[in-house]
Amino acid sequence: MVPESWLAARCGAVEVSGVRKLFELARALKDPINLSIGQPHFDVPEPVKAAAKAAIDAGHNGYTVTQGVPELLAALRADLRARFPGQDRDVIVTSGTSGGLLLALLATVNPGDEVVTPDPYFVAYPNLVATVGGTLVTVDTYPDFRLDVGKLEAALTPRTKAVLLSTPSNPTGAVIDAGTQKQLAELCRARGVLLVSDEIYRAFHYDTEPLSPATYDPNALVIEGFGKTYGMTGWRLGWAHGPKRLIQEMAKFQQFTFVCAPSMVQHAGVAALGYDVSGIVADYRRKRDLLVNALKGDYEFAVPGGAFYLFPKVPRGTATEFVARAIEHNLLVIPGGTFSRRDTHVRISYAATDETLARGIDVLKALARG
Repeated sequence: MVPESWLAARCGAVEVSGVRKLFELARALKDPINLSIGQPHFDVPEPVKAAAKAAIDAGHNGYTVTQGVPELLAALRADLRARFPGQDRDVIVTSGTSGGLLLALLATVNPGDEVVTPDPYFVAYPNLVATVGGTLVTVDTYPDFRLDVGKLEAALTPRTKAVLLSTPSNPTGAVIDAGTQKQLAELCRARGVLLVSDEIYRAFHYDTEPLSPATYDPNALVIEGFGKTYGMTGWRLGWAHGPKRLIQEMAKFQQFTFVCAPSMVQHAGVAALGYDVSGIVADYRRKRDLLVNALKGDYEFAVPGGAFYLFPKVPRGTATEFVARAIEHNLLVIPGGTFSRRDTHVRISYAATDETLARGIDVLKALARG
């Protein structure tokens, strides 16, 4: 048995993911209706698979330079010039967006520093911040998940080092509108606070064009990824862009942790950037509308503007109790307390087949009325 004295204090500050617990439970159930997984239900596009296979056959199987292979860096920089004209943004290719977030926090957050984020938040945020010795400060956005910049400003203290956003949001699907993004960028610049925007779901904007607070602040750090957009979650490929000095410090930490993103996957990333995902996005918009229209008479919720989640309020009791009842009906959804200081909502993922969604809707309606 491992003595407690062997373990670092940070072990107690980092929790086992509630999402992962559900993954394990899903394996134990027979034919579960799984609306818990935040993973695209479609496979990696064939041209992207072919590019990865070709890279392996061509011998691209060793270490790459830390910041990324030249071909992918060139493609990403061209994308940034088109999206952020006039800005001098540097780029690093990372091992997934989680890898990019960890590098960003390692490079910026000292023990005792505070990182402010809207509540609900992505499940990893408290644990990543705790890993580097920081404290996560949350700003409540219930019931509609619209960020109030005044509330966020009130949460800033002399210890605040960064504001961390997810737009579109996991778990709510909320999109921060352009006006709010501009106000937030101006606030962070005036207060000398780093603005970090997690945009892994950037492709999945349903009612607006993709937005980024980096449009209004060249010093904002943006974290993006390939996993959700191209079904490449297990391939671990992300990227970050922002001020050159910050990117270079993140690269320093990458040298001694991840070393580099997987080499053959980086070459596949070049092919992915040229693949049209508009059909996939349209299909997910349709799935969102199907779920929203089916549940709007039985649940209270804000219609999500992006990502692939609905975050409804449970009709009675706690979200944890609701999830326990759902499991009795072979349905897997995730309690809101996994993503929030509140345990009043559940996250439903519509990254699923229409058949699975239909089965899930039937159970959800029965639970609301039962």
